[in-house]
Amino acid sequence: MIAMMNFLRSLLLSIIFSFAAPMFLFGGVLLVLFLVSYIPGLQGVTETVTTPITEFLSTFGSGTPVGGLFVICSTCSFVGALFDTYAYYRYQILR
Repeated sequence: MIAMMNFLRSLLLSIIFSFAAPMFLFGGVLLVLFLVSYIPGLQGVTETVTTPITEFLSTFGSGTPVGGLFVICSTCSFVGALFDTYAYYRYQILR
């Protein structure tokens, strides 16, 4: 029973961190670009960088960048859960 609780705790943490990592990555990049856009002379550069990022996210989100971000985060979360399950399985075999 303890082993199952440890596995579920590990799985839950893996899902949470795998969901949060791409959100912080895309959100951090867009936040830095947003702040850099206030520097005179760099508005055009930041606009040319943020446009492809938002178009990329819109591709996965049926037209909305936020929807695309949640789709990417959910996919990464699922993959993180699969990897954690595989690592737990391998640990049980090799133990």
